[in-house]
Amino acid sequence: MNADRPDVLHRLDSTMAALTELNAIFADEESLDAALSRIARNAVSAVPQADTVSITVMGSTPRTAAHTDESVLELDAAQYAEGEGPCLEAAQTRQPVRVMIDSTERRWPRFLAVAQAEGIRATLSIPLIVGAVAGHDGELVGSVNIYSRTVSAFDLVDEKLLCLYTDAASRAVTDAHRWRRTLQTVTQLEQALDSRSEIDQAKGALRVAMACTADEAFELLVRRSQRENVKLRDIAHQVIEDLSRKTAQS
Repeated sequence: MNADRPDVLHRLDSTMAALTELNAIFADEESLDAALSRIARNAVSAVPQADTVSITVMGSTPRTAAHTDESVLELDAAQYAEGEGPCLEAAQTRQPVRVMIDSTERRWPRFLAVAQAEGIRATLSIPLIVGAVAGHDGELVGSVNIYSRTVSAFDLVDEKLLCLYTDAASRAVTDAHRWRRTLQTVTQLEQALDSRSEIDQAKGALRVAMACTADEAFELLVRRSQRENVKLRDIAHQVIEDLSRKTAQS
């Protein structure tokens, strides 16, 4: 093993510290790209010899959803333009891709040329699979891409540790968005119940004021809602206020 490389325990500690930081994703109501940016920043510290990180998100066209250094944008763009490279292979095969960029590597010539020009000597791409989130149909598929200027930067231990980190990150984002959807559903149900209560109050007030049946009162509310192009619950609220004001003035 390269004597300059951090020992396994040090690397494990770095990954565990990065995992701890993922808890913040649950606490913040942030967008998907903001969460991915947090994951990218933490990933730099998860692997000691990582210099920069990007996160690729697949779709009709792949895109870099997060990055820690603008120098990686050209690296990712070269892969997207050619339709090949380690970040795309990791996302498409859902398997880790570890590359030493030296004279023996022959795959992805365009990517290799750009990487060498940027001083990148090793890459490690891990698939990122996130459950259904807002703005995406089905699961979100991508990759976490680690770039290093050290040719021997990544080994099997780093690969396994980053897989652990990426799996936890995927679960964190999925759970956070699931919690937000649940909260939104509860809020919508509460609003619906409040609206129903107010509509029932308006119906009751109209029955007394207009000497009509419950169905007739509801029909009056619906017709006014359509005529004024205003939501039924808002019409109900206005009817209650109007009738309450008339009663107070009489």
